[in-house]
Amino acid sequence: MTNAVLSGIRVLDFGRYVAGPYCATLLGYLGADVIRIERREGGEDRFIAPVTPSGEGAVFLQTGSNKRSLTLNPGTPEGRKIIAELVKTADVVVANLPPLALTAMGLDEASVLALNPRAVLVTQSAFGDVGPYTRRGGFDGVGQALSGAMVITGTPGHPAKAAAPYVDFTTAVLSAFGALAALLERDRSGQGQRVDATLLGSALAVFNSHLIEQSVTGINRQGTGNQVQTSAPSDLFATRDGHVLVHCVGNGLFRRWAKLMGDEAGWTGNPLYQTDQSRADHSGPILARMREWCGERTTADALAALESAGLAAGAVQSPQEALDDPQAAALGLFTAVDYPGLPRPAQVVDLPIRLTRTPGGIRQRPPTIGEHTADILRELGYDEAAIADLRARAIV
Repeated sequence: MTNAVLSGIRVLDFGRYVAGPYCATLLGYLGADVIRIERREGGEDRFIAPVTPSGEGAVFLQTGSNKRSLTLNPGTPEGRKIIAELVKTADVVVANLPPLALTAMGLDEASVLALNPRAVLVTQSAFGDVGPYTRRGGFDGVGQALSGAMVITGTPGHPAKAAAPYVDFTTAVLSAFGALAALLERDRSGQGQRVDATLLGSALAVFNSHLIEQSVTGINRQGTGNQVQTSAPSDLFATRDGHVLVHCVGNGLFRRWAKLMGDEAGWTGNPLYQTDQSRADHSGPILARMREWCGERTTADALAALESAGLAAGAVQSPQEALDDPQAAALGLFTAVDYPGLPRPAQVVDLPIRLTRTPGGIRQRPPTIGEHTADILRELGYDEAAIADLRARAIV
């Protein structure tokens, strides 16, 4: 992939779980040479939701493509020496590790830039390295909880977390965005810098419009589950054989909905229904009519009528139905990725954006533990005897 955007860029992936690894994955999709550095027994994220006989999991299969694996014991002087040698060769170093761990491994900003002034250090943590929470750990759900999102997602007295780890993946995407910005700036200045992202920052950014409303109005909204609180009809509705989600925003779409319901003047002429917010505040009759309408139809019939009316709607699909969705197939979103021991190839979402002139994507399967250790050490100048000695002493 010589015409890829990041061809010739080397990325070191010291990431754990999602935010760091998927950041490196995105850079790898764009053509970077990504070296995953993990413990000799494999990193924790390698084994989440296991799908292979050896325990590799769904998370790793999503975040591991295009990477080479180097195993390393960073708690030894020799291990830290190899880290330093790798940093000297790197353009980007991704490390979502606690601040103390970064320093211990020589991956803090001062150490990295001393070794390689052109390097871009990308760090992710739950709460950053300043403030009262800096020593706390955190995962995606913690970010969701602290952002206020779980209150609105749930119902009164029953806050709910989204199953999709959107805080982790938002942090990964923002980190990759920051890495690209820092590389662009390096082309001008010749200098590297640190890009720092936090789960809390990502969670607050995604939920910010709700927080802005709260800060200005003090409204103290409570959760309404699937029902949107700022427009109507925007909710989940049962059909004869399933469910559809309908989202109607703006007067134009509401007029289309009213026409579809067969009483356009009765809805659009009602003074209670002149704005999105007023429709949401008085949504009872609107939602009742939509429930009645959907309940009389199959999912397919409801979607066909809604599409014909120009309204946004989608069927609630099972995970298997999502895999089989014809639109996903038309867009080529999934790539079949094999891995040793899999009973069938994994359906991995490839780079979910398309570049028309310099496309990226999956080039090779995720690596087995330490699959490329010897190759990478040879690139650093180690001969076969030295590599054998490092293996014998459990350094790699």
